[in-house]
Amino acid sequence: MESKVKFMGHAIHPLLIAFPLGLLLTSVVFDVLALLMRSKRLAISAFHMLGAGVISGLAASVFGLLDWLNIPERTRAKQLGALHGIGNVLVSGLFGVSWLMRRDDPKRPEPGALFLSLIGAVLAGATGWMGGELVERLGVGIDRGAHLNAPNSLSGRPAIEDNTAPERLIIS
Repeated sequence: MESKVKFMGHAIHPLLIAFPLGLLLTSVVFDVLALLMRSKRLAISAFHMLGAGVISGLAASVFGLLDWLNIPERTRAKQLGALHGIGNVLVSGLFGVSWLMRRDDPKRPEPGALFLSLIGAVLAGATGWMGGELVERLGVGIDRGAHLNAPNSLSGRPAIEDNTAPERLIIS
């Protein structure tokens, strides 16, 4: 299923998710390091990463929703996409509440804030797997007829142009 929302020939949602996923998971790493090293600077960095991760996650979710709306009904992809999206709303909520709990003193996050971030990271791993399953296994966001010798996405030519390529991927 080819994405309808693209930038320079590529689906936007997969391009954007690297930011929230990287920022939010790295904030957890910084939290752990801040505790181990008793570093206020690392705790403050984690706080800023949380805010940026939640905001960039909201931006990515808009494009994910647009892609999900184009998935045919009564398919595994539609069901999995719904779970992926709902799970990521929970991830954003967990990290968002963790961020709010830290606002008064980002140098010393409460144990509850750290716990919410840790649970958010575990859930983000599961929803990230679901996103990978949607793309890699179910072909969501993949150009129709994609194959190893497809023309450049900026060429304006469809991927399906060369049906004779032996490496052609069959996506149905």
